[in-house]
Amino acid sequence: MLPEQVLDLIKARRSVRKFEDRPLTDEQINMLLEAMRWAPSGGNRQPWAFYVVKSPKVKQELIAAAKGQTFIAEAAIVIGVVAVTARSAERYGERGEKLYALQDTAAAVQNCLLLAKSMGLGSCWIGAFKEDEVAQVLGLPEGHRPVALIPIGHPAEEPAPRPKMELKEVATIID
Repeated sequence: MLPEQVLDLIKARRSVRKFEDRPLTDEQINMLLEAMRWAPSGGNRQPWAFYVVKSPKVKQELIAAAKGQTFIAEAAIVIGVVAVTARSAERYGERGEKLYALQDTAAAVQNCLLLAKSMGLGSCWIGAFKEDEVAQVLGLPEGHRPVALIPIGHPAEEPAPRPKMELKEVATIID
């Protein structure tokens, strides 16, 4: 893939909140999980766990924990992305626990979103939820912190691009 094609893919990705009522194949799900597993992580600690939710009942519970974001129920799956903070803390102490584990899971989420787009799937990165409630719904053990929910499915919409700040507003070149 050429660099321009990668950049085009990045620019084409959107947060999709309407999905067709069609399942994903096990192969599609496994590819998404592989993309997440291969994300970079500080010290290769891989401080993550991924929970694939197919159950309509569990999706409803996630909606309640995610401040009523009802489109979660429409997605074929929802991946709960969880930081296993002790893996980072073991090598990097408090900074690993409070920062690196979150950065690493964010990289895994981005890998998933981009691969989903390349597969013709829609996805959305959800961070607005009550952590304790999501942890309870997913049955997380102590020390596992929910970081993101990713509803994924066949898109029923293609949202328009959102405005972005100009490069000169966000980038500084230091010579």
